[in-house]
Amino acid sequence: MLLRTALFLFVTSILLAASSVRAEEKGVGVSGTIITFWPFVDYRESPDEQFSNLSILGPLVKIQRRGGDELLAIRPFVYREESRPSGAVVTDYLYPVASTEDSPDATTTQVLKLFQKTTYRKDEPDNVEKGTMFFPFYISGSSKKYGPYTSVFPFYGDIYERFWRDEYHYVLFPLYGRTVKGGTTTRNYLYPFFSTVEGERETGFQFWPLYGQSSREGVYRKRFVLWPIFMAEETGLDTDNPTRRLQVLPFYVSSDSPKLTTRYYLWPLFGYSEDLKRGVSERYYLWPLVMTARGEERSVNRFLPFYADERGKETFKRWYLWPLYRHDGIRSETFVQERDRILFFLYSDNRESWPVDGAERRRMALWPLFVYQQSERRVRSVTFPAPIEPILNSEGIERNWAPFWRIYIQRWNDAGHSAVSFLWNLYWHERRNDDLALELFPLLAYRSDKGSAEVALLKGLVRYRDDSGRRTLYLFWLPFGIDVGTLDDPKNGPFADATRFEP
Repeated sequence: MLLRTALFLFVTSILLAASSVRAEEKGVGVSGTIITFWPFVDYRESPDEQFSNLSILGPLVKIQRRGGDELLAIRPFVYREESRPSGAVVTDYLYPVASTEDSPDATTTQVLKLFQKTTYRKDEPDNVEKGTMFFPFYISGSSKKYGPYTSVFPFYGDIYERFWRDEYHYVLFPLYGRTVKGGTTTRNYLYPFFSTVEGERETGFQFWPLYGQSSREGVYRKRFVLWPIFMAEETGLDTDNPTRRLQVLPFYVSSDSPKLTTRYYLWPLFGYSEDLKRGVSERYYLWPLVMTARGEERSVNRFLPFYADERGKETFKRWYLWPLYRHDGIRSETFVQERDRILFFLYSDNRESWPVDGAERRRMALWPLFVYQQSERRVRSVTFPAPIEPILNSEGIERNWAPFWRIYIQRWNDAGHSAVSFLWNLYWHERRNDDLALELFPLLAYRSDKGSAEVALLKGLVRYRDDSGRRTLYLFWLPFGIDVGTLDDPKNGPFADATRFEP
């Protein structure tokens, strides 16, 4: 109770101090509201744009509304975004530990990608699909074809239509397990050592890694001895591209089909391949260091670490002194991308464009100093420093953690609008065309628009306002001031070139 009372008194005192700031800043006729008391409170509102933002203790707490979207952040513990028009809600909990995604169609909750629970909503209120997973220990859900299922690993489990199989069944894994896919049943005993295969015209068994064989009449034949040293396979016998593969490691590997022929000697160091379908011929020498490829859709000259040049139908990639410098990209009629990188993530410059729409996007990063970005709407930004973003370009890092270490942020566009923030608005300025507002807390604040301008010292202890030539001096945060004269021509005023800022 005492803690709550102290917190209430603290917040109340901050808001009372900030309220006096609000009055002085509205005095210049701003169509919105700016309340600042660094680092405790920073509030900005623009009714014309249906925008408001409240920041408390710098990046720790953020409450924002923009149109029909709402944002709540208590970093790094909770970050919640809600889009009211679509009904979608995304919430991060101590990213990347846990998150939830809620939409009119489904609700998904995950913890470290190991626990996952999903509920799917249908038009009929009683028809709801549910799934819960704490991988690999507990998995439950419902299959339209097989009904509900539960898996409690490693004791007992049934799983349907998940993990690339139609059915999974096991008891005391790895003692016994059974899987079904496309009519083929595979039973495992002391997985992966003993197994059998059954299906329509299909049989097989293995005693891994000593010997194994399986076949399906007219479809495939497989055999291995001392896996992976010797393997012989015939696959796709029921297709127009039957493939025969022989492997005797490390001496020889071959694969032959009507569309592709490959040979490796002292695998994988030396070899060649002939892609008859694409008309591409490849040669390997001390793979992956030296390789060449020739064809209509692909060309490769690789001599690592000195030089590499690879070109496809719409793609290209070039290395110089790998991994020192790399240039790669995509060129098509609808999308163009070019990227330069030095030492992987030390420096990167990614440029994207859409020729049909005329849109462009760019992201340049130098670890650990800065990130520069340009959006499709030609809004540009620079942030400093950048210890994580050049390495891991993640939306979760961007919204949950990056605000803590961003000492300097600057944004601007082609319309003449710009904003700068240093030390979470210890110093900030914003410009809309010729309208300007800036503050260096608590020493100096300045606002201007058209024929009006105002300067405040020590959060309003001393204020001077020139309103279209009418000059007024305010002292000691009082709401009334001293008239110090009127100029006949506003153009001769001390702030004649200043203009108002509208947030």
